[in-house]
Amino acid sequence: MYYITADVTTANVPDNRMYIPLTSSPFSVFSLPSVLYMIADPGYDDKNLYKYSKKVLGIDLVYPVKRYKSTSKEKLELVCFYQSTLGQAIYSQRRISIEPPIEHIKSIFRIDPLPARGFNKVSAIVLLSVLLYQIMVYYNCKVGNSNPKSIKYMLGTG
Repeated sequence: MYYITADVTTANVPDNRMYIPLTSSPFSVFSLPSVLYMIADPGYDDKNLYKYSKKVLGIDLVYPVKRYKSTSKEKLELVCFYQSTLGQAIYSQRRISIEPPIEHIKSIFRIDPLPARGFNKVSAIVLLSVLLYQIMVYYNCKVGNSNPKSIKYMLGTG
């Protein structure tokens, strides 16, 4: 079984503050034993998030990590993994697994710019768009259609 979680916050809430609430949801994807890595941007460079990922979720959090003169031994291991061939291969998936679906959702539902103002209205539009997109992706998988662009046509927006 596959689950996804999503949430909307105001711009002043850092993404890394939402990591634990989203990944600890009973509907999160981390109930799957095949999930080994979580790809994140540099804003997730947080020792506590890495430890939480490893100990609670049983996954490795992969994000750009820089080495400094005072970098701890523990963090040097993260730097070495991120700079390794495997670490770079995992992180390179971010540009094809995260960014394109976001742009696709914006395009399909024409939500860039958003047609509403106010946190509650914006949240509703964004979260409903993500939900509908996921339903359509699931449907396409069930009927054997692997072309994500067909979602636009299914919804009458293409």
